[in-house]
Amino acid sequence: MDEIPSGARRAARLPCGRVGKWVVLVLWLGALAALGPLSGKLTDVQDNQASSWLPESAESTEVLRVLEGFRSSDEVPAIVVYDRPEGLRQADLARIADDTRAFAGLDGVDRRVAGPIPSGERPLPEAAQVVVPLDIGEDGWDRLPGLIDEMRRIAGDGADEVSVHVTGPAGFGGDSAEAFEGIDSTLLYAALAVVVTMLLLTYRSPSLWVLPVLVVGSALAVAQGVVYLLARYADLTVNGQSAGILLVLVFGAGTDYALLLVARYREELRRHSDRHEAMAYALHRAGPAIWASGATVAISMLCLLFADLNSTAGLGPVAAIGIGIALLAMVTLLPALLTITGRWVFWPVRPAFGSADRTERGLWARIGRTVARGPRVAWAVTAVVLGVLALGTLTLKADGLTNAGSFTETPDSVVGERVLAEHFPAGAGQPIQVVSNAGQAGQVREAFAGVPGVVSVGQPEVRDGIAYLEGTTEAAPDTQEGLATLVNVRDAVHAVPDAGALAGGQAALLYDTAQANTHDRNLIIPLVLVVVFCILAVLLRSLLAPLVLIATVVLSFFATLGISAFFFNNVFGFENADPSFPLFVFVFLVALGIDYNIFLMTRVREEASRDGTRRGMLTGLATTGGVITSAGLVLAGTFAVLGTLPLTFLAELGFAVAVGVLIDTMIVRGVLVCALTLDIGRWIWWPDRLMHKRDEQPRATRLQASGSAAPG
Repeated sequence: MDEIPSGARRAARLPCGRVGKWVVLVLWLGALAALGPLSGKLTDVQDNQASSWLPESAESTEVLRVLEGFRSSDEVPAIVVYDRPEGLRQADLARIADDTRAFAGLDGVDRRVAGPIPSGERPLPEAAQVVVPLDIGEDGWDRLPGLIDEMRRIAGDGADEVSVHVTGPAGFGGDSAEAFEGIDSTLLYAALAVVVTMLLLTYRSPSLWVLPVLVVGSALAVAQGVVYLLARYADLTVNGQSAGILLVLVFGAGTDYALLLVARYREELRRHSDRHEAMAYALHRAGPAIWASGATVAISMLCLLFADLNSTAGLGPVAAIGIGIALLAMVTLLPALLTITGRWVFWPVRPAFGSADRTERGLWARIGRTVARGPRVAWAVTAVVLGVLALGTLTLKADGLTNAGSFTETPDSVVGERVLAEHFPAGAGQPIQVVSNAGQAGQVREAFAGVPGVVSVGQPEVRDGIAYLEGTTEAAPDTQEGLATLVNVRDAVHAVPDAGALAGGQAALLYDTAQANTHDRNLIIPLVLVVVFCILAVLLRSLLAPLVLIATVVLSFFATLGISAFFFNNVFGFENADPSFPLFVFVFLVALGIDYNIFLMTRVREEASRDGTRRGMLTGLATTGGVITSAGLVLAGTFAVLGTLPLTFLAELGFAVAVGVLIDTMIVRGVLVCALTLDIGRWIWWPDRLMHKRDEQPRATRLQASGSAAPG
């Protein structure tokens, strides 16, 4: 290892030395013993209430604070809907009245239960509703499913041919909580199956896959323990969504880093008789790319801290912690385990010292030679195809998901909402809430009631100089019509002089969330691009190469959105996408897509410093192509498992990221980046002095060499 500087050699030997590997193993066992038990408690600190996701400055958040003087901030209304198409008889209404009294006795019902409220059909009402205000407390997310089940038991679903459904915010909250129940185990087993399958196919070894799985599992347990401590003691916002993404990121990105390191380690085992020396050399050569990749993803995720939306801001450190710990595990624990186990772990294809490395005569070597025959045509055609796919972005509907559209299935709350809309104003039970100064309550009520789409406004409730009003709307709060009504109500009540009026409620929560998402997207996307550019510029010591790489990934992002829009609209039948969907897809695709370009271009630069940029590109593609392809398939597969959950947002996010990663892996890196680098040539390294290094051979000779002994 004389060619490695002494400082780098010492650093590379730390996790894989004859003594150091055991020290590393003991330290990780200690971390697992301390933090592993806490990982199972992560669900205890999750906050999945929509109101807690909003920024402090949102008008709906201010209304919630004011309403604490009128009722508990943890109160969520449940709407029980009774339906009989032939009409509800007096006996049915009497039984509903009995149910109403029973609902009032439930634990957590502190205010008067409203109902039964019959619908307006004559001679017999076909439906009736009961509004049950549930004070679910701080741990209400976990309590909701049980409370909803108890309400269904009281109502006797299906008794006497009367159908019963529980809907409203509490009903949807209960169904969402049930959808998140078991999310950790569902995602864990699905991601584990994907990772094990891909590692078996990649390594073709019955034993080698065990080590990366053990390491990534250890990293996940430690990361979840750290996140639990931050959520418990540092007010970090964690919800079921961010916890699920944490699991997928750690499994996907961690396995990617393992694949890259093991591939380079296998190369070095053929060149070094001592496995400790081979691992140290592999860490020295592959380490910068792995560290840069992890840093790119982690810092990109931390950019989410600048988001207004608390749920988005909370995801930033959660994801960054997961990536950071996965990265640390793959450059410490995995090297230690690989050197402890020795070469036999690669059985039946053990990389013996002095044996031939066939990676340079594989598929990606042939693709590189094909692209090299006409690089300008290759990148132009590829860019045009991706550009055409990107046009589909114009058909992407990301205006927000309705309650019904939030589930890939049809839970009881969605059925109840439909029944409610057939017989009552769609906004019944989910009113717009207005607070104002008590002295102007009459004027505010008049302005409120005069807004088109508002069916009725109750009398003001006054307490401590503050007036509280509720208004029922014709449209459901989660529809575009309901949101438009909310905006008109705000305009009307804000115009009342000296009233200090504010409008909140379910529609306001959704509207303010959408506004915050727009702000976050416009701020964070440019910020991530700047961060990625800076990291690439430092790593590659070039200003032109980062611009080229970022441009290719951005083009891939828009192509992914176009493909996703087509499938969402025409195949899966999703009604819409969440407003945060483009931002999340961008952050994941740019950060993770740049990963593969880092893996490739750091190897290209290493080879170009010896043989020139052209041969460096072809050799780099040939030697990294297989492992990057495997890494892309692993990451795409782990994100795709988000589709196993019955939640539209996660299913859409998993599909889009999986598609984008495959585009980056197969097309962008293997064809577009390769062709652009070959066409630009040594100037890709501008302004670094490497741009002055010419290829060692004349062009014709180089082509001949690249087809035989060189980069195959």
